[in-house]
Amino acid sequence: MSDNLKKLSNEGVSIWLDDISRERLRTGNLADLIRDKQVVGVTSNPTIFAKALSKGSAYDEQVRDLTIRGVDVEEASRSITTYDIRWAADVLRPVYDRTDGVDGRVSIEVDPRLANDTEKTAAEAKALWWMVDRPNLFIKIPATLAGLPAITATLAEGISVNVTLIFSLERYGQVIDAFFEGLEKARANGHDVSKIDSVASFFVSRVDTEIDKRLDKLGNSDLLGKAGVANARLAYELFENKSATDRWTALKDAGARPQRPLWASTGVKNPDYRDTMYVEDLVAPQTVNTMPEATLDSVADHGRIDGDTVRGHYDEAHAHMAALKEAGVDYDDVVRVLEEEGVEKFEASWIELLDTIKTELQDKAG
Repeated sequence: MSDNLKKLSNEGVSIWLDDISRERLRTGNLADLIRDKQVVGVTSNPTIFAKALSKGSAYDEQVRDLTIRGVDVEEASRSITTYDIRWAADVLRPVYDRTDGVDGRVSIEVDPRLANDTEKTAAEAKALWWMVDRPNLFIKIPATLAGLPAITATLAEGISVNVTLIFSLERYGQVIDAFFEGLEKARANGHDVSKIDSVASFFVSRVDTEIDKRLDKLGNSDLLGKAGVANARLAYELFENKSATDRWTALKDAGARPQRPLWASTGVKNPDYRDTMYVEDLVAPQTVNTMPEATLDSVADHGRIDGDTVRGHYDEAHAHMAALKEAGVDYDDVVRVLEEEGVEKFEASWIELLDTIKTELQDKAG
C-alpha cells in the first residue's frame, strides 16, 4: 500500500477512482485498488462509459442478449451502464458499511441531454435510483440553473446526489443552498436525513486550461497554472462558511451529514505542470478527490502529501483571483464558457455511447 495514498486518506481526503469498466470489474482490478490504493469510491460519466464500451469484448454477451430481445438503443444503454454501476456498488459495499455510508459510493449520471430540463432530470434521477437499487449509489446531476431545483427535488425524495459540473463560486453557493433545501424537504417528507448523502463536484483542471488560454493571449505568464487551485480553495472557504450557518446547524442536529466538496477533473492536462498538483495542493478534511488511474498512480509513486494545503491559503487565493481580474481575465465569462462546454462535451459523449451501442447491436444482429 502506498504511503502517499495512506497519508492522503489520513488527512481526511477520500480517494475515489474516476473510471469504471466491465473489464475492470471482471478482472477484480477495482477490488485490488480498494485493497492496495485506498480507493473508497467510484465516479462515472458518459465519456468513461463510451470509452469502456469501445474496447475489448467484456460487453459482448450482454449486447448479444439485448439484440435477441430487440431492445432499442436507449434501453440498451441503461441496461449496460446500470449493470456496471450495480456491480461496482456491490464491490464497494463493504467500504460503505465500514464507513457508515460516508464512502463506498458509486456515481451514475443522468442523461446530459436533459441538463436544461428540471422536470425530466428529476424523473430520470428517480428512474436510475430504482434501476440500480443500491443504497450506496449517487445520482449525478449537473449544476446548471435547471439542475438546481432538480437537485432539491431529488434529495427531497431521499435520493443521494453527486452534483457535477461546478465551476463558479456563485453557482457553488447555489448548490449548497439547493442541498439544504432538499434535506429540509426530505425531512418534512418523513425521510431519515442521516441516510441521505451528497457531494459537490468542483472541477479544477478545466479552469486552468481556460484561464491559461486567455492569459497566453494577454501575454501574461506570471499567473499561469494557479487559478484552478485558487478557485477550489475559495470553494472550500465557502463550504466552511456555509457550514457555520444556523440553517446547517439545524440540519446537522437532525442527523444530516455535510455535502462534501469533491475535487473533479484532477488529471493535469498541461505537461509543464506537476502531474500531482491537483491532489497535493487540495488536501483538506471532509473532501473527496476523484482521480483517473494515471493520477492515482502518480500520487502513489511520487506525490508529496504534507498536511492541509487549503485552509490557511484563502488570502493567497483571493489575491490571485484579484490579480486575474486586474490582468483582464473575465471570471464570470470563464465559468459560463466552462459550464456550457461541459454540458456539450457530456452530451457529445452520450451520443457517442449511444452510437457505439447501436453499432454493437447491429453487428450482433448480423
